[in-house]
Amino acid sequence: MIRLQLLGLAAAAALLATASAHAEGDKAAGRALVYTCAGCHGVPGYSNAYPDYPVPKIAGQNEQYLVNALNGYKSGDRGYPTMQAQAQSLSDQNIKDIAAYLSSLTPIK
Repeated sequence: MIRLQLLGLAAAAALLATASAHAEGDKAAGRALVYTCAGCHGVPGYSNAYPDYPVPKIAGQNEQYLVNALNGYKSGDRGYPTMQAQAQSLSDQNIKDIAAYLSSLTPIK
């Protein structure tokens, strides 16, 4: 019985180790990638020309939200041509890196 419990505990530990070992975002790499993002999302008071709406600020946004949004643009599930084009050029790791960096910033008001 104890052997079975120890085996179960070892299996659970191995599962947790592999779950936490997945690739996470690298903030330093993300910082190098966001130069194109800042051209619109980092300009205070910036509005899109057509359709006319304020461009959302993404600094300090939730990391998982950013990953989901960029993956949505990349897959075409989220529709905005400029963002779809930008996201197409990003690898899955690039997206994680960008999200890690942006989520670490203080939000712009």
